Amino acid sequence: MHILEILVLYYSRKGSTAELARQVCRGVGSVTGVIARLRTVPAVHTTIAPTDDAVPNDGPPYATIDDLQECAGLIMGSPTRFGNMAAPLKYFIDSTSALWATGALVDKPAAVFTSTQTMHGGQESTLLSMMLPLLHHGMYLVGLPFTEIALNETQSGGTPYGASHVVSGNHSSLSEHEKELAQRLGERVAQLALQLKK
Repeated sequence: MHILEILVLYYSRKGSTAELARQVCRGVGSVTGVIARLRTVPAVHTTIAPTDDAVPNDGPPYATIDDLQECAGLIMGSPTRFGNMAAPLKYFIDSTSALWATGALVDKPAAVFTSTQTMHGGQESTLLSMMLPLLHHGMYLVGLPFTEIALNETQSGGTPYGASHVVSGNHSSLSEHEKELAQRLGERVAQLALQLKK
């Protein structure tokens, strides 16, 4: 049996988005015949500075264009930056015009996730900002329907647009609802990838 891979691509500065990414990977891996390929992106600098090492000191490897091309789907995560995705992730996505020109990502499933410092820190607008380039690539967007019980019960993160985490207050680590929704998002993308390959 051919194993499908879903690229879980993220940028994380303080670790919350990275933890969400790991939960998304658990959800992907819960689907028989599908595995997650976890990747991150290097930081970008606003001034001329030495570039980051080609391989990070810890954590997953940096993503390449080949990762996008080889995978059967994409789940992308970023912390919020004034209601938008973080510059390092945007910088990487902006480098994918060759994939757009060839249609390499057309008809692949995709989803998004985010973390914020505050409850009203721009979660939904950040998720929407990450969806825009995916729509331009012709990908199928996957969200979280309200049939997910955790979406109705969460007192922290979680939206129909994608998984999320709120860091502030007593929520420095992921709540059980946030973990569950991140896993379900990964599972839903993996299931759709399988259906599309039939």
